[in-house]
Amino acid sequence: MTTESPKALVHLTDTDLTTADPDDDVRGRTLVDRNGDEVGEIDDLLIDPDERKVRFLHVGSGGFLGIGEKKQLIPVDAVVRVDDDTVHLGTERTRVASAPAYDPDLIHEQPTYYEDLYGYYGYPPFWAPGYVYPPFPRYM
Repeated sequence: MTTESPKALVHLTDTDLTTADPDDDVRGRTLVDRNGDEVGEIDDLLIDPDERKVRFLHVGSGGFLGIGEKKQLIPVDAVVRVDDDTVHLGTERTRVASAPAYDPDLIHEQPTYYEDLYGYYGYPPFWAPGYVYPPFPRYM
């Protein structure tokens, strides 16, 4: 797609950064699909530290007490609405469950991982020419 590789992304919890408005911090909220079915809980946010923009939701789903929990990255572009306790996706949870697996140790070994993930969800990657960052979809 592009010849420019994405910048290094980091977990918000691994930085000294915070959201400008605490109400915009969706960590700990439940993620649901377009049918209202629970996908999981938003554990963290993957950010571009240079541009200070959230690029992915880091979501944990399944398992019990953290054992067997599956981790997923979902582009923020897939979010259609944010309520006080819930973040809503414009896709179904079966689509999320079938997404490319997230393994933080392999990201650096698979240079096309982020591009593949954006393609899977049907969005252009944030480094593509003409990309427009999505507005925060609160209570839409």
